[in-house]
Amino acid sequence: MNIRESELPGIGCKFEVITKGNEKMVIVIHDDGRREMYHFDADHDESISSISLRDSEARQIAAILGGMVYRPQALDTIEMAFEGLSIEWFKVENNAPVVQQTIGSLHVRKTYNVTIIAILKKNMKKFFNPGPDSIIEAGDMLVLSGARHEVKRIINELLSAGGDS
Repeated sequence: MNIRESELPGIGCKFEVITKGNEKMVIVIHDDGRREMYHFDADHDESISSISLRDSEARQIAAILGGMVYRPQALDTIEMAFEGLSIEWFKVENNAPVVQQTIGSLHVRKTYNVTIIAILKKNMKKFFNPGPDSIIEAGDMLVLSGARHEVKRIINELLSAGGDS
C-alpha cells in the first residue's frame, strides 16, 4: 500500500492511499475534526463515492477497521505471541505532572516498565523512539508500549491532569 500525506493550509491534511489492489482512496481530515473519504474509479481520475464523518463517527469506524471491535481469527496467533502487551495512544492533558519534563527525568521504564515509542507534537512533528532528553508538552500524543496495567497506571499517574505525582 502506498500512502501520500499532504498538508492543506487552512483546511487540514490529506492522505492519498493506493492499495495493493490498485484502488485509490483519499481521506481529508479537516482542522475542525470532520473527515471526508473519497473512493475513485479504476483510472484514479474521478471520485465515484464519498462520505463525510464527524470526529466521533470516524473514531468508531477506526476502531472497527483497526480490529478493536472484531478481531479476525488469523490475528489470534499474533495476540498470543504478544499476550499482555498493550500499545496505546494518549494525549497529554494540560496540567499533567509530565508537562515540561524530560522522558529521562520521569524514569518511565524503571518505574512503570513502559516505553514511550513515539511522540506526535501539536505541530504534527513526529519523534520515533524519543530519547531521554525529549521534553513532553501538554497536547503531545504519546505512543506507549508495555503491560496493559502498567500503561493504564502511567496514564493515570503522569499523563492525566489528575496525576498523583
